[in-house]
Formats: sequence, C-alpha cells, structure tokens
Amino acid sequence: MDADAEVILHAPPFVRVFKSGRVERLLGNEVLPAGLDPATGVVSKDVLIDPATNLVARLYLPDLAGSPPDRKLPVLVYYHGGGFVIETAFSPTYHNYLNSLVAAAGVVAVSVDYRRAPEHPLPAAYDDSWAALQWVASRPSKEEWLAERGDLGRVFLAGDSAGANIVHQVALRVAAEGLSGGATIKGLLLIHPYFWGAEPLGSESRDPETRAGPEKIWALVCPGTVGPDDPRLNPLAEGAASVAGLPCRRVLVTVAEEDILRERGRAYYEALERSGWEGEARLMEAEGEQHVFHFRDPKSATAVSMMQAVVSFLTSD
Repeated sequence: MDADAEVILHAPPFVRVFKSGRVERLLGNEVLPAGLDPATGVVSKDVLIDPATNLVARLYLPDLAGSPPDRKLPVLVYYHGGGFVIETAFSPTYHNYLNSLVAAAGVVAVSVDYRRAPEHPLPAAYDDSWAALQWVASRPSKEEWLAERGDLGRVFLAGDSAGANIVHQVALRVAAEGLSGGATIKGLLLIHPYFWGAEPLGSESRDPETRAGPEKIWALVCPGTVGPDDPRLNPLAEGAASVAGLPCRRVLVTVAEEDILRERGRAYYEALERSGWEGEARLMEAEGEQHVFHFRDPKSATAVSMMQAVVSFLTSD
C-alpha cells in the first residue's frame, strides 16, 4: 500500500496519521483574518514572537474610545484547546470567542499559536507557551498595545481543554523560574482542563474503551510518556509538583456535567483547597453540558452565565 495512503493511527475526531508521516487534521482547519470586528469594536493583529520556531500570537485590543490615554488594562494570555493537535489561535472558534471576551472584560489579550503535535510533540507546545509569556512580560516596545495599555501587574493565564493543561504547566514554570520585568500572574482560568489518570475518579467511566480516548491522544502528542499518570497529564500524580506553589492568588476552574474530563477538573480544584495554597479557588460547573459547550452555542443561557463568570474573574480585584 502507498505509504501516503496507509493510516497508522486514527484518533477521531482529531487526526489521522499516515505511514509517510502525513497528518490529516479532521477539525479546526478554518482560519479567520485579524482586523476590526464590527460587532464588538475589538481590533486584532498577528505578531511574530520567535522566527526560529515561527511562534506567532494574535493580539486583541478593546474599543477604547472615550478612555483616558493612560488607562491600563489587564493582560490575558490565552492558550487554545484541541488536544494539542487541532485548532489554532486563528480558528473561528477562538477568534470569535476572544473578540467577545475582550469586549466584555476590557482586557488586552494575547492568543498564542503554539506548535502542535504530532509533527511537534510535547514539550513544544509548553515551550512555545512559556516563550510567549516571557515575551509579554518583557513589555515589547514595538507592540504598543502591550507597552502602553497592558498592566503587567494584572496578568491572567487562561485556556480550555489542552490549553488549560498548558496554563497549569506554564504556571509551574513561573513558580520555578519567575518572570522578568515585574510581571505578576494574578489569576489562572482553567476551562474544562485536559487532565487524566490511570485510576478512575468519582463518577468517571470505568469502561476501558472509553478511558482509552484521552490516553490515545496523550500517547500521540507525548511519545515516550510514562502513561496516564505522567505528571504533565495528571497534575495530582505521585511526583507531580504541588499545586500549593501556584504563583497567583486566584484560580477559576470550570467543568461541565457531561464532560468525560469533569472529575479531573473537580479534583484539581479540591487539591488546591486542601494543599495549603493561600489563594482563592472557585469551581463552576455547568449542568447538563458537554466539553467546551460554550463554543458551540455561545448564546445559550449556560454559556452566557459562564462568560459572565469569566469576565467577573478577570475584572474583580
């Protein structure tokens, strides 16, 4: 059989990998250009952070008409989801969501387009995400949206699914290495985080075939992993860095009742509560909803409620 036609791995609904090395992504391939969003007044642009790795981010600025010229805004660094495999910072899903969130919360946002597996297995996505945060913390003078409007004393890290996994990993690196330029992580937002583990938790499925789904993706994106209790996938595994060291004072974890990953988000929140971490943690659960439901139907009552909670988290002192 032709090596470019022979499938060696099929991981629906994400990707097919062929013997030749060709990767066929089954979702998240559409992109939207940066620019002015007429519906919200938010303007966006794409910036190259690191030519060596082609690391790019999309920056968002809310409509500041009538605002004082010296008004400083919180900075939101966002890491998109997609199992480390699909979607980009330029996908309609994320572009539309960031336009709405930036308008509602009045923040400067940096949506990171990290390298994806399997062409670039982990830790590439972690390294790119860390490099993007370091770039933000450096207050790049050529990027006036950050240099003139960004308040580096109010930096938030946020992401959904695999992006929430990245949030945790980047936060641990901040705790270990610090940030330059006096930047401070004020809060972490983990939306339906992609965490897993070898042993079922709570109401989590015991069915081997069901449990194989998250594990199959992890094996694809992280070759050589020790398995589902790899601390990068299971932040509560033996040997994982303690969540007590998170370098912020506020964390919001959101979960969905019908999401296979729900128990992992709940366990993360509960671990924070008992760890001795001195911050304030909040858990928000959407009843009757699936994984990242707010992208599929952003005008639903539960999605609107979730958006309000996220905005409050980003804007309250």
